[in-house]
Amino acid sequence: MGYGSWDADSYKTYAYSTGRSVTSTGDLDSTYTHQDLFISKKIDPKLVPFNVIRECNDSEEHPETVPVILALDVTGSMGSAAAEVAKKLNTVMTKLYENVKDVEFMVMAIGDLVYDRAPIQISQFEADIRVAEWLDKVYFEGGGGGNAFESYTAAWYMGVRHMMLDSWKRGEKGILITMGDEPLNPYLPAEELGKATGDHLQGDVETKDLYRAACEKFDIYHLAVDDKATSYRYYVPRINETWGKYLDSDHLRVVTLDSIVPQIVDIVTEATKSDRINVTNSEIAW
Repeated sequence: MGYGSWDADSYKTYAYSTGRSVTSTGDLDSTYTHQDLFISKKIDPKLVPFNVIRECNDSEEHPETVPVILALDVTGSMGSAAAEVAKKLNTVMTKLYENVKDVEFMVMAIGDLVYDRAPIQISQFEADIRVAEWLDKVYFEGGGGGNAFESYTAAWYMGVRHMMLDSWKRGEKGILITMGDEPLNPYLPAEELGKATGDHLQGDVETKDLYRAACEKFDIYHLAVDDKATSYRYYVPRINETWGKYLDSDHLRVVTLDSIVPQIVDIVTEATKSDRINVTNSEIAW
């Protein structure tokens, strides 16, 4: 995995092959909804997180890989935001490759571990048109629950426990971006997390402990999506309180539908210019 490089013309060819319309900018037609773009009715077996290890390996073609994980909230209120990423994926990848030649991109999809059938979906790391192919496989469950948060930190957990990145061997962190509209979850429930991942856990995974482990391996960002269709405005105080415990104003960013794509590009471009030295791994107690 991770061979090749993103090519705008290849993307257009791929989009046409799926029966989709492409604009003059190379993006998908703006009228597509998430129902048009995410057509899977169940989780694809290739996206199941059970007992998987995802790797991001250096190669002659990409000797200094920059692993980027984008974890989409695929619960009910986040359809428009997920669709925006899908429609403008060509812009994201083309602009990234103008500045960061060795980007390897992973798509994750996050729901609610307690309420959803497919609360974690995880692709491989890719550098070419296969990023789009993986995104098209995502099952937009549209679930979530009444607990006032989704299982966002499942993306952190998968990064810590289910990945092997060559960038770590070079002393460099990966980049992990979550995207959603609700407060940060206080923990991941052990029983449900174990069922999803195949891991044997001693107890619930507390967010404060998981953050310490995850930030040693990743630069962590969250995009809080402010749109009339999302729950963001209802949860503003709690979002600021819960996410703000861990992320400063550079790492916790409020975005609109129009600014999601520029912010993703800005995060990756700026993060690769900064010090991404990997600190010593802590002992993991779960």
